[in-house]
Amino acid sequence: MTRAEEFEDLRPLLFSIAYRMLGSVTDAEDAVQESWLRYEACLTEPSSVKAFLSAVVTRISIDVLRSARVRREEYVGPWFPEPLLADPYQDPARSAELADSVSMAALLLLERLSPLERAVFVLREVFAFSFREVASVVSRSEAACRQLAMQARRHMDAGRPRFEADRAERDELARRFFDAFREGDVDGLRELLAADVQLISDGGGKAPQWSKGVFGAENVARAFASLLPRFFQIGGVMEPHDVNGQPGVIFRDRDGKVVNTWTLDILDGQIQTIRTVLNPDKLGHLGPVADAWTVLRETKLTRRSTD
Repeated sequence: MTRAEEFEDLRPLLFSIAYRMLGSVTDAEDAVQESWLRYEACLTEPSSVKAFLSAVVTRISIDVLRSARVRREEYVGPWFPEPLLADPYQDPARSAELADSVSMAALLLLERLSPLERAVFVLREVFAFSFREVASVVSRSEAACRQLAMQARRHMDAGRPRFEADRAERDELARRFFDAFREGDVDGLRELLAADVQLISDGGGKAPQWSKGVFGAENVARAFASLLPRFFQIGGVMEPHDVNGQPGVIFRDRDGKVVNTWTLDILDGQIQTIRTVLNPDKLGHLGPVADAWTVLRETKLTRRSTD
């Protein structure tokens, strides 16, 4: 195989590592591309191309993450990862770990870790690298990597829900939710929401959002009733789709442009959290992006004309 062919074989793995490190599709793609440039320029042939490229993309991601942390501290409003529709890397032996680690909730927990803790956790717990391999990547001793892994695991476990939703039950509840949504069945929606449900949006100061969030089943149901039926009246479209391995949806305007994405956190038979990404900078990889301000303005005008 040529170097280019070897690299293309490993591209899904490299992207999946970088995305879990960075929470950004765009940054992950850039890190993968930079890895190729470094591999192409390497004068010697690595004994293991997979080990070499995994190390390169992880080190690049650590550097990017350190600078990104400063930007995220200055971010306007809540920060969410860029939505991912499909993880390109598949491993049947690690399917549960891969699916769990790409969820919005897990990626937000990973944000609590230091860059080194995050790298060790992703390589060891998600992709099952040996501690020897991890130590080589992050330039630490195996003992230090074991300590970092233990700390990272403790932080992650502390933030996880006690009981995970069964996937089949989760998908069925999501289907009922979106059916009620289409039909404008506010009572049906309210029944599926946890009493303390949270509706939180990431607009980054570049799109309309629900202030610091909407909290409580009654308030969330009222928010849906006030805007979303009118959104459909102006030609808006809702496309149910797995987003970050969770039940979700892509909203598009009448021209098919992306308005935002939603993901649903489901636990104990109810929807606990709805996260919506509106920041246009985080949606471009999904296709042409709508002007959310214009969509909101048209929605409100429709409301006035029908009241």
